[in-house]
Amino acid sequence: MWTKLSRLFIIKTKFEAFLIIYGLGLGAVERGVHYVQQYPGFGGWLLFSVCPIAVFMAGARILDSVERGRVD
Repeated sequence: MWTKLSRLFIIKTKFEAFLIIYGLGLGAVERGVHYVQQYPGFGGWLLFSVCPIAVFMAGARILDSVERGRVD
């Protein structure tokens, strides 16, 4: 039963990877908008720009793992 449950959390295809990256991107932009509202000015925009950059790095790692057929 645990193996069946654990299979739900394994990314097998590029389509699944892109869906996860899309969700991460939406969350990052939403968090960035809150940063801009909380910290008006340069500091808020700096934090806003860092949020999607983290998604780009994580997305590259996810896609690399899917292409090679392994997930670490």
